[in-house]
Amino acid sequence: MFIKQLYTSCLSEAAYYIESDGVAAIVDPLRDIDGYLQLASERNAAIKYIFETHFHADFVSGHLDLQKATGAPIVYGPNTETRFPIHLAKDGESFPLGKATIEVIHTPGHTIESTCYLLRDETGKPHAVFTGDTLFVGEVGRPDLSSGDLGKEELASLLFDSLNNKIAGLPDDVIVYPAHGPGSNCGKNLGPATSSTIGQEKQNNYALQPQTREEFIKAVTADLPAAPTYFPINARINKEGYDSLEKIMETALAPLSVADFKQWMQQDDTIILDTRKAGDFTKQFVPGSISIGLEGRFAEWAGSLLPFDKPIILVTEAGEEKESVIRLARVGFSQIHGYLSGGVEAWQQAGEEIDLIIDVEVDELAMDLPYDDHLVAVDVRREAEFADGHVRGAVNIPLNEMTDPGSMANIEEHQNLYLYCGSGYRSVIAASLMKRQGIHNLRNVLGGFNAIRVQQGIEVVKDSSVLN
Repeated sequence: MFIKQLYTSCLSEAAYYIESDGVAAIVDPLRDIDGYLQLASERNAAIKYIFETHFHADFVSGHLDLQKATGAPIVYGPNTETRFPIHLAKDGESFPLGKATIEVIHTPGHTIESTCYLLRDETGKPHAVFTGDTLFVGEVGRPDLSSGDLGKEELASLLFDSLNNKIAGLPDDVIVYPAHGPGSNCGKNLGPATSSTIGQEKQNNYALQPQTREEFIKAVTADLPAAPTYFPINARINKEGYDSLEKIMETALAPLSVADFKQWMQQDDTIILDTRKAGDFTKQFVPGSISIGLEGRFAEWAGSLLPFDKPIILVTEAGEEKESVIRLARVGFSQIHGYLSGGVEAWQQAGEEIDLIIDVEVDELAMDLPYDDHLVAVDVRREAEFADGHVRGAVNIPLNEMTDPGSMANIEEHQNLYLYCGSGYRSVIAASLMKRQGIHNLRNVLGGFNAIRVQQGIEVVKDSSVLN
C-alpha cells in the first residue's frame, strides 16, 4: 500500500492519495486536481474512487472536476443529498482497492453526513482511518456548522456516539489521518501534528477521555469562535455543484492593459485585489486596492472579507497570477475578470496615481505614545488575542469584523491610527480596507504585537474578564 498526505498550509487542509496494486483513491480533494492526476500518472495507477468525508465548509472540493477527469464515482456516506450523481454509501460498506479495502464508517456529529473511511491492508487488518472533520489531532470537529435542522448540542450528542461507539474501539495502532491541521477553523484548537494514532488520541485528546454525554457536549460546544462567514457558502457550493476550474481560468487569467483595468475600476462594485507580499503592498499600490498577500492565510481571509458576487480584478507579482486564481477558486470565487498586465510597475509607468501605507518600526510607536494626544493604537487581532495582551488604551477592531460598516464608527478624523496585529500581515489588510473607506491617517506597525511585547516603553495589559 502507498499513502500520501497532500497538505495545503494556507487552508490547513489535508487530502489523501491511497493506492494498492495500481488502483488509487483520493480522499477530500482540493479544487485544483492536477497534483492528484500527476501522482497517479507517475505511479502508473488509475484513480478508481473519490471519497468525501462530508460537505466541506472551508474550501470547495475538487470532486466534480476529478470525477470528470477520471470517471471515478464520488462516494459520500449516509444522509447525503446532492444535486449531482454520487455513490451513496451504506454504513459498513466496503470498497476494494487493489489488494486492500476501504470501509465506510458513518460518524455523524460534525455534520449529519460526516463519514470516516477505514483502510484495511492486504490481510484485512485495520491500517489507517481517514477521519475528515470528525477527529483531529487533539481535537474534534466543531458541531455548530450548518447541517440540516440540528442544533450544536444535538450534533455534539451524535458526535459523542460516533467517537465512542465507532472510532475509539479501533486498534490503538491504527493511524489517524484527519482533514485538517493546526490553524483550521473547523475545530477549536487543533494540535500541531497532521496525523496521529487511535492510541495517542485516546491518551491525549480531551474528547476521547472517559466522560458522560453531558460533559462531552459541554466541552465541545464551549468557547467556539465565530465561524468564518464564507463557510455556509462553500458548504452550499459543495452540495450543489460549481463551474469547472478550467472555465474560471479562461476569464481570470486574461491580462488587462492599464486602460482596460481602469474601465473595470469605474464600476462601483469592482474589487481590486492585490496579492503581493504585505511589505511590497505598503510601498506602492493602485488606489482602492485590498491587500491580501499570498504569503499568509490568503484563501481564508479572502473568503471572510470579499463578496462572492462582485467582479474581482487582480494585481499580483509577476508569475503569481495563476496561483492567485487557484487559491481564490479553492474557496468558491468565480467572478475573476483578469489581472493588471505588468503589475503595479506598469500602472506607475503609465503615469497613474499610486497610493502607499506608512510603515513604522515599533520603537517609533514607543516614542510617539507618550506625546501624541491623538494617537490611537488599533489592534486588529481577534478578541481572545487582544484579551491575552495588548497595548494599554488600544482599540480592538478585529479584522474579520471590518467589513461591517459600523466597525469603524468610532474612528475620528483627527486621530492618528497605528495599526498592529500579531506579526504584520493582518494589519496591512486592515489598513487597505480602511484606506478604501476613506481613512488615510494611519500607520502600519512593523512586526506587530510580537515586536511590541518586547519593546521597552510600551505598556502591555491583559483583559482578565475575557480570559476568565
